[in-house]
Formats: sequence, structure tokens, C-alpha cells
Amino acid sequence: MTALSKAFNIADMQALAARALPLPIREYLEGGADDEWTLARNRAVFGEWVLAQRTLVDVGTIDTGADMLGFRSAMPLMLSPTGMSQLFHAAGELAVARAAAQAGVPYGLSTMATTSIEAIAATGANRYFQLYLFRDRGLTRALLERAAAQGYGALCLTVDTAMAGNRERDLRSGMIMPPRFTLGSLLSFAAHPRWSLGALKNRSFRLANIVEHVGDIASGGTSVIDYVNEQFDRTATWQDVEWLRRQWPGKLVIKGAIMPGDCREAVARGADAIMVSNHGGRQLDTAGAPLDYLPAIRDRIGDAAQLIVDGGVRRGTDVLKAIALGANGCSIGRPYLYGLAAGGEAGVARVLSIFRSEIERDMGLMGRTRLSDITPADIDHLSDFRSKPGQVHTRRSNPLP
Repeated sequence: MTALSKAFNIADMQALAARALPLPIREYLEGGADDEWTLARNRAVFGEWVLAQRTLVDVGTIDTGADMLGFRSAMPLMLSPTGMSQLFHAAGELAVARAAAQAGVPYGLSTMATTSIEAIAATGANRYFQLYLFRDRGLTRALLERAAAQGYGALCLTVDTAMAGNRERDLRSGMIMPPRFTLGSLLSFAAHPRWSLGALKNRSFRLANIVEHVGDIASGGTSVIDYVNEQFDRTATWQDVEWLRRQWPGKLVIKGAIMPGDCREAVARGADAIMVSNHGGRQLDTAGAPLDYLPAIRDRIGDAAQLIVDGGVRRGTDVLKAIALGANGCSIGRPYLYGLAAGGEAGVARVLSIFRSEIERDMGLMGRTRLSDITPADIDHLSDFRSKPGQVHTRRSNPLP
């Protein structure tokens, strides 16, 4: 058996990725902000909910298909936009998009990608484009026009990055811009020759969708990373979302709204979907997890927009818990990057195969054959059991007022 075939779950794939990556790259992938409380909360909250297990139900045929962001997906899972994927494997975003196309799930390309909008379009993947609001509206418009011309079906605006979070792992390892690696970090690169050789051979590493607009700014003593960081618009407001809605003809997704009131505002300003996210715990530490707020968000907006849970998803049961609490599906970032680091396109494909088999199996064990059959009656919070010993609460209670 190959190493990938011995990866039976996402934790196994995470371990393979840890062995493949030098310390600074691994810490960049795994790290969160400050004390990483929110990073841990994203994962821990799934353990606070229990699924109903119904028996003697005909589950001979199970349909895992879902509609998300205007795409038909083979399962209620999509791939989040992640920046600079070539840090984890030389094949980068192309490998991820190809695996997504093969698995029949949507893929999100980041503004900060190391592969161009056009190259990803050529893979044939169902694709959406992630955007930051830049102070340079010319850059924003140029990205919008390219994405529309290349058939990207949705636009995903990230709204939780007015400034960068405090990621202390990166400060310790030297994985900052410009890098300031320690002796231990440099030794770690030397101890991972496969990754290092791949990086040396990959001369195309760049922020592919930015450099074509800004040109040769290096001659002025400013790196592309410095330029982009300077361009994040701290003054952006809901009026800018309305402006973007007027510019973009397709589905508009807001990523990073997590408070119920903000999600309602996003819908009022024209959003078709919300990726309920705290940026993987990499921005505001001690912020709640998406699942903490999900029921209240659904109660607040009704069926006016789709909700995609982004953060902490590692199992098929996590996806089904999110759906029972009001989500239309989930999105993953770190899990597919583990696969990319461990085995390129084949590693990403293995991650998606694991999720597909888990979702199908878990639906069958729940006695549910379609996602539309999963309702709040299929989930309970552990507090309902602990507060009433010997009694079973048959319908979940909203954890937020």
C-alpha cells in the first residue's frame, strides 16, 4: 500500500503532510492567531452535538448531491480559497482544481493564488473566485473582469481581513514577509529535500493574478506582498458591497461574516450566500466558531441565502451536523492542503474520496437518503442530555438567544 492509501481519515493525511513540509511551512499551514483559542474552538464545537441514529430505514440508494453557489456538487462540500498553494506542493492550485473537477465539487481560487485565473479555468472545474477589496479599485475591477471572462460562476468577497491577525507561530519560525528564518528553520528546509528540490525547480512562484496588474514594482523597492498588504482597504463598508454587487453579474458570496446581524445585512446588500467563517482562526482570536452561530444565523435570515460552514470540518459527520443546524454545505481549506502537501493532486483526490465515503456512510447510518431529509430533529446539543439526566431531548435548542 502507498502512503496515501494508508491515510484513512483527515488526521492521517495531516500526519503525512507534517512529515512532508519544513517547519516554517507546516507552522504557516497549521497556525492560528494569538493563543489559538478560536482555532481549537472551530474543531471542538462539533463534539458538542450528537446526531440521531435511526434504524430499519431503507437506505439502499443514497444521494449525496447538493446545490451550492449555483453549482451542482457531488456532495455538500466545496474547497475554500487558500493563498499561495505552491508553498505546500509545486503543483499548487492546478493540482487542487483538477482533483476538484474529478470529484465533482466546486473550487475557490484565491486572489493571492500562485496560479492564474485563466489557467484554473482551463481545468474545467466548477470554480468561483475569491476577492479582497483593494484601495486600488482598478485592480479590483481588473480581477472581476478576468473572472467573469473566464466563466467563474460566483464571486466570494472576504470581509474579515481589514488587517492581518497576529500569528505568532510565523513570527517564531520566520515565515513572515520578508522571511527571517532562524537556524532551526533553515535546518528544517535541509531536512526536507523533496520539498526543497520542488521549490527550487518551481521558478514560477508568484502571486499570479496580481503581478500582471502591478507590473515591475520590485524595481521601486517594494515586493508584491508588501504592495498587496498596503492595498487592503481598512475603510471598506457595506456600501462597497453594494458597489461590488452592481459590478458582478453572477452569484455573490460574503466570506467572513459570522454574527447573525452581519449576515442579515449581507443578504440585504445583495449576497446570495454567506460562508460563515472566522478565517480558520487566523484573525480575531476568541471569536466564536461558525457552528456556534449557525442556528441563530439561519433563524435570522430564513431561506434568503445559502449558508456554507467554513472552519474545523474534518469528518463526514461534521458536514451532516452543519446541515442539520441550517447549513447548505461546508467548505474545507486545511484538509485539502494536507492532501496537496502529502501527495499533490492524488493527495487532494484522496481527501475528497474520504469525505465522500464518510458522508454517504454516515447518511445511511442516520437513516437519511437525501440531504433534504436532514432537519434539526436529527441533532441535539449535549447540554440537553446533561441538564436532564435520564431524559432525551428530541429537538435541538438554539444555543444563542
